[in-house]
Amino acid sequence: MKLPKQVIGDLMVTPGEAADLGDRSTRVTKSEWLGAAGKSRSKDLAEADLEAFNEELAVAQELLYASDTYALLVILQALDAGGKDGTIKHVMSGVNPQGCEVVAFKAPSAEELSHDFLWRCVKALPERGRIGIFNRSYYEEVLVTRVHPDILAGQHLPPDTPTGDKLWHQRYKDINAFERHLHRNGTRIVKIFLHVSKDEQKKRLLERLDDPAKYWKFSTADLAERAHFEDYTMAYEAMITATSTRWAPWYVVPADHKYAGRALVGGVLNHVIEQLELHLPEVDAAGRLALEKARTALQAD
Repeated sequence: MKLPKQVIGDLMVTPGEAADLGDRSTRVTKSEWLGAAGKSRSKDLAEADLEAFNEELAVAQELLYASDTYALLVILQALDAGGKDGTIKHVMSGVNPQGCEVVAFKAPSAEELSHDFLWRCVKALPERGRIGIFNRSYYEEVLVTRVHPDILAGQHLPPDTPTGDKLWHQRYKDINAFERHLHRNGTRIVKIFLHVSKDEQKKRLLERLDDPAKYWKFSTADLAERAHFEDYTMAYEAMITATSTRWAPWYVVPADHKYAGRALVGGVLNHVIEQLELHLPEVDAAGRLALEKARTALQAD
């Protein structure tokens, strides 16, 4: 099961070109992939596709582990109520927990603020053969910190640190260089922005207030951050445009419909892993001989 190449191309932000978030739908892809069926039928098709993607991802994870050559780093970014948690839960439901780790990055601790902004994420990188998922990431430093520049006061930056746009462009360059280093050393990076409309965000926040089982998900900070929706959109536009590179491109996934967004993420992950052309390690003649001896010993036991 594969997403059509045209859909993959539509989702990917071409390196060197603008993200154009304002022109990207939060509901559908440019190219058709679910057919011309009605809405309910589209949901059934998307959920069936997601199930197929999950099965393929489970097989791919085993190959990734067995080859022990590459690591996969999945970076999920979205505005509040964008669906990051649900996407992780549904897309990664078939993988072996022993080979996958999810790290959620909250506000930096005092220790983390005493290091450069990449440090806390570097510590959490997946090792070869494993999948690492960042629920938010070092990109928060050119998003939240850009929208709330007063945060910089707590970062103990040198006095000659640039300010304004120069600072953000410097950090974009640092991120691009860091990700290129990871790519050269075998870590493949999949960067996904779950693109949600302001109306859909409002709907999801209200659902949390209307359902007692979801009260725990709501924070008054979500409401405060919603007031900066346009500021965050501009920050995402600038960040994605500056950091979608040949070695680590961004994929903008329309996520107003959760069922479609999750299936698209599953399709993107399988597409990236497929490019690695993974195979089970080959056993040489000496290794086969050792296996035969082991078989003989076990049969004689």
